[in-house]
Amino acid sequence: MKFFFLSSNAHYALDPEATRVSGGAELQVALLSKELAALGHKVVIAGGDTGQQDERVFDGVMTRNAGRFHTGEWLDTVKAFPKVTALLVEYRPDHVAVLGWTAWLYILALLRPLFGYKLVFICGLDTEIDGSFGRSHGWKGRLFERGVAKSDFRFAMSEYQRELFGRLNLSCGLYRNLILPRVKSRAERKEIDLLWVGRCQRIKRPLLFLDLVEQLPEVRCEMICPSEDRVLWEEVATRAATLTNLTIHERVPYHEIQKHYDRAWFLVSTSEAEGFPNVMIQAAQGGAGILSLDLDPDGLIGTFKAGFCANGDFDLLVENTRRLLKNPQEASRMGCGAGEMLREWLDNGKNTQAFLEGLK
Repeated sequence: MKFFFLSSNAHYALDPEATRVSGGAELQVALLSKELAALGHKVVIAGGDTGQQDERVFDGVMTRNAGRFHTGEWLDTVKAFPKVTALLVEYRPDHVAVLGWTAWLYILALLRPLFGYKLVFICGLDTEIDGSFGRSHGWKGRLFERGVAKSDFRFAMSEYQRELFGRLNLSCGLYRNLILPRVKSRAERKEIDLLWVGRCQRIKRPLLFLDLVEQLPEVRCEMICPSEDRVLWEEVATRAATLTNLTIHERVPYHEIQKHYDRAWFLVSTSEAEGFPNVMIQAAQGGAGILSLDLDPDGLIGTFKAGFCANGDFDLLVENTRRLLKNPQEASRMGCGAGEMLREWLDNGKNTQAFLEGLK
């Protein structure tokens, strides 16, 4: 089969020499593309124009420059339209796939009769399908929701998302996230107590992590927070500079980020909405437990005793974090539980086959 992924920066996740970074959705597109190519499928990633070289091939995946479709600006979308359609003409894919929200999903649904492909949507965030997206994201959100409804195939990343699709009377398959393979062996020493990783977006609530750091001045903390919302980033950076027990990085390339998880006792999640977070997967690879303020996807953190979910109670998060960091044996057991969760629930070959089966 021929697959065509529209994804802003997934090509950087494929490039071992890239210094640019992006988010979890783009990483998942890159990983799925590699798995499909390894099975003999033809795969193209149409990426946003950020000055990258066109027509580079990584692990059997062709990467193309599709213009500045990813900026969200109306004029950029209009200018990118001929480039995207030209690539569709050139490759004539069987399936066009999008992971996460974009108004382009609706545009691709309108183009489908001209090219004969099947449109595939993979859900990134729970909020994309809980009925609130159109209200919170204006006309772009409403177009996106129409695109979800018009897609030929839809995939949830958790049982909860599958339930949300059901509430909308939309069918879907279940596809769990893939794992970024390790390049180097795990670091032996845990030199970071608390690690926070995520794009600087309000939905990730990075300021709550700074609140936690401030409550625990004796704890070694690290934050990786690529700027996206520039206003929020300035607030985060200014406040982080006042916390002597915190090291903050604005950007860490994909191929270097795992060592930060390896060195951490715990990953902290403050997001208010996710699908199945990549950060939890990489934390589990690094033997780090997971301390979550709100989210426990499908109850896996609790099931595998991989950490702790405070169910929205910030004071409880502070209390349990302080207690766990004083008990290295329990912290180590939680890291082992996270590793067990990884082994039992997340397997690249099995989940790629689940994706392909869902297309039948």
